Amino acid sequence: MTCVIWRTSGRWCAIAATLWTGSSRTPSPCPPCRTPSSCRPREPAPKWFSTPGSERVSDYRTAIIGVSGARARGHAEAYAHIDRGHLVAVSSRNSENVAAFGEHFGVPARYTDYRLMLAKERPDVVHVNTPPNVRLEVFEAAADAGVPALIVEKPLAIDGEDWTAISEWAARAPAVKIAVNHQLHFQPRRRLLQERVVDGAIGGVRFVDVSAGMNLAYQGTHALQAIGAFHPAGVPETVFAQVSGAEGLADTPRKHLAPDRCLAAIAFADGVTARLQCGPQAPRVGREGINTHKRIAIYGERGFVHWWMWGWEMAIDGVLESGTHEYPDQDILGQAAMTEAMFDWLEDDGAVHPLCLENSLRDFNVVLGIYASSLRREVVDLPFVPEPGLIPSLRAILGANNPT
Repeated sequence: MTCVIWRTSGRWCAIAATLWTGSSRTPSPCPPCRTPSSCRPREPAPKWFSTPGSERVSDYRTAIIGVSGARARGHAEAYAHIDRGHLVAVSSRNSENVAAFGEHFGVPARYTDYRLMLAKERPDVVHVNTPPNVRLEVFEAAADAGVPALIVEKPLAIDGEDWTAISEWAARAPAVKIAVNHQLHFQPRRRLLQERVVDGAIGGVRFVDVSAGMNLAYQGTHALQAIGAFHPAGVPETVFAQVSGAEGLADTPRKHLAPDRCLAAIAFADGVTARLQCGPQAPRVGREGINTHKRIAIYGERGFVHWWMWGWEMAIDGVLESGTHEYPDQDILGQAAMTEAMFDWLEDDGAVHPLCLENSLRDFNVVLGIYASSLRREVVDLPFVPEPGLIPSLRAILGANNPT
């Protein structure tokens, strides 16, 4: 099928520091996505794409930076379902962690210096599993080392300053291809539902309701990406939001800083409205863990689609279908497909990854708009040019309202 391509508006193109410089329509075999032409590097990436002594173009050498936590394991476990590449190296500042991870997954090369790993191993794709405060550092190092592609864990940024710095760096069109790891986009069940909605099964989209049990930094960007996956033609124009709770704004090594709760109304240029909820007040549709409650419902002229981590339902012209699935089983396949889509992009510049950097920059700009709307107590136009210090301002105000 042909992907639906995101078309930028003039207002989005007006921010010179960002990537929003135009639009295109490019055929791609990927699922519904927003893939502006400026996601493509303007200079060709080096075509290593093979192990030493091998002539197989599709035998991709891959590596992981940062081996702590479930996401690093998820990236590695997905290679059981990947045919075109294999892990050749891992790195972590903790020598014990990297040794244990490498032993468990049978990865031969293990480093405590990721720059040395990039130089010596020459990977084609690197999975970046670091805190968001070092995103740009890793991007720059990868570009300098000639790494063709990165798959980066979310969130892309923390505050307006680092979002702006990444946008300015990306506007210089480095050769490295970057996608942000929203593997839910590729989970088999959600992928099918996305295709049905984009193909018009429920008629024109009118309203989107999306929520997650954790805060904007942990799961809110998943929710925003889901809106774009089901409604890729939508361009956000305004946001009106409220936030509360300062516990999630406390500085921690993971740097997933965000208010505890969020409620936002996002208006799109085509008249669609989305409601976003993040935090413990969001609907409970999962199991015991706070991380099991991601969901999205899309309402159209003829019916609706509802996906959550453990099930789905779809009603068209009064006929309801529904079912269940196991999220872990779906997720490992989604992660594998996420990685395979990057291989596709390496082989064909036209097969732009649906989760490319530009789309993630736009989604995180909505997050920054949510913060500004909450602080200003007013509707904020998008795209939003962030003022410095949004997170410190939220921490000061929300912390004063909720003293410990």
